[in-house]
Amino acid sequence: MAVPQPDRDLAAWMTAYGPGLRRYFRRRADDADVDDLVQEVFLRLQSAQLSTPIDNVERYLFAAARNALISRYRRQKARASLLHDEFEDVIEISEQRSPERIVIGQQEYRRVLEAIQNLPPRAREAFQYHRFENLTYQAIAQRMGISREAVKELMHRALVRIVEEMEPEL
Repeated sequence: MAVPQPDRDLAAWMTAYGPGLRRYFRRRADDADVDDLVQEVFLRLQSAQLSTPIDNVERYLFAAARNALISRYRRQKARASLLHDEFEDVIEISEQRSPERIVIGQQEYRRVLEAIQNLPPRAREAFQYHRFENLTYQAIAQRMGISREAVKELMHRALVRIVEEMEPEL
């Protein structure tokens, strides 16, 4: 196979080496991350300021792929340690539960449920689909037979009404 080299023909390299990079990443990363990692390799190649042509494109790309995996692993490890620290803070706060705080929490919970029940029917339906069934606006629009923009407006109205009902009375 003739490998394009002059001026780093990125599109041709993506066609030639993309499938191999995908196989490489599938064995080493989550399936959800494969396309992002392949894209990261080609972005690195595109942004690289090389003064000399690449002698072995395949070796260069797979070295960049290895480096992309290492970078991703380091970022995930850093995020995990941050989440761990935050989780410990949450545990400390939750240990400070008192009977009074529990009663207040239960009252707030009832107020939220009441605020949701007081929404107009269509806004309540859209809100419940989105918040309780985790549907996207597009999926809600299809289910309700309305446009995505209409769902967006219903959600906005629902959130404003809930916030208004939940605000402490002055």
